[in-house]
Amino acid sequence: MDDPKKRQRAALMRDHNFKWLLRGSTISMLGDQLTMVALPWLVLKLTGDTLALGFVIALMSIPRAVFILIGGALVDRYSPKRVLMLSKYASALLLGVLTVLVLNNQPTLTLSLSDSLSLTIDMNAHLTLMLIYVLALGIGLAQAFGIPSGTSIMPQAVGPEHLQAANGVLMGLRQLSMLLGPLLAAGLLAISSDGDGVVADAHGLAFAFGFDCVSFLVSAWTLSRVSLLTAPARTEAPQSVLRSVASGLTMVWNDVPLRLCFIYWGIVSLFIGGTMQVALPVLASEKLHGASAFGLLMGANGAGTLLGMAGAAVAGARLRFASFGTVLLAGDAIAGLLVMPLGAVHAPWQACALMLTLGLLSGYMQIKVFTWIQRRVPPNMMGRAMSIFMFIFMGLAPLSAAVAGWALTKIELSQMFLGGGIILVVFAALAYLFTPIGSIDTDNTTSTPQPQ
Repeated sequence: MDDPKKRQRAALMRDHNFKWLLRGSTISMLGDQLTMVALPWLVLKLTGDTLALGFVIALMSIPRAVFILIGGALVDRYSPKRVLMLSKYASALLLGVLTVLVLNNQPTLTLSLSDSLSLTIDMNAHLTLMLIYVLALGIGLAQAFGIPSGTSIMPQAVGPEHLQAANGVLMGLRQLSMLLGPLLAAGLLAISSDGDGVVADAHGLAFAFGFDCVSFLVSAWTLSRVSLLTAPARTEAPQSVLRSVASGLTMVWNDVPLRLCFIYWGIVSLFIGGTMQVALPVLASEKLHGASAFGLLMGANGAGTLLGMAGAAVAGARLRFASFGTVLLAGDAIAGLLVMPLGAVHAPWQACALMLTLGLLSGYMQIKVFTWIQRRVPPNMMGRAMSIFMFIFMGLAPLSAAVAGWALTKIELSQMFLGGGIILVVFAALAYLFTPIGSIDTDNTTSTPQPQ
């Protein structure tokens, strides 16, 4: 008997727009994962300073946090394709400069992080670090416009009957890239390192940044092949960008369940979001086996996330044992328990097992949360709603990375992971006991349309 779902999936894969978006997203996501591993490793090997690492992550987050809400408003006003195209060209330029910078400063990458910590950092290294700070700031600014446009383009590229399946394919692909990208980056860094984890040349790092640069150019070309569907007609006069941002914030504030969840996520991200971003590369550098271990940790997390998303897609509707809010808070509490022992591991397989389990939990919850928001927010507000959501996790969370980098100069790595896990468990428990978040469910989740 013919399966309607199989026919729908086959029709989606024949869709012209979806095929071009899929091709561009595949190479772009893989390039992004290479940079996510290579950039912190470059900073650590250039300086050996966790504070510098935290500062680079914070510099990427500052423009993203400041401008991502404006980016969401511009997406709702103009074509998401146009905004996304410009952000891709800007990112390609910045990563091209970073590639050339790494290749032309190879001597600064021959720093030995031995037990004596005898580092020789000349003025050339200081200049290189300053340029990395500037480039990180620019990359964050490009992301502020690329993220909301990338998450908003799908409803204008495929028909509504294919939207859920298309989102599922791309989210699964993103997690697959989180598995393959770090493993590829780990191999490149291992090839360019000696047995003690010292960077012997810049070829591995330069290839990672160069590949990401080319991936943005290729994905910009595939995006140019996409023909957007007719956008819904506007019913009101266009607002200024700031008023448009304000209307998006007002919509979220007036929707009590959205407001509660967004505030909770913001508090959690602000307090402990930077712990994993800074502490994981330090864990790989100090306790495990260097660059290859860092890639394995990220790969294990990506594999777990992919499996968790697949499980949510297959059995999510049937696997219902509590309300959405209760599952959300329980997931955070379990994640906190898994983070606590990370700083005490002494073998890569132990850390990979914990990261795999964290990924499983994260993947399942991402599908639940993303679907809940999509069902709740009206289409004409989706760009702004998603920009607020991304602001929380990609804007606020990395701001705490600078604090985490400073904290690691004062406390032990094991204390960082233990404290972060405890904070997450405590926040989840307090939210369950003293707020209505635990009673939020997925029923009746359609908001009243808001003015544009």
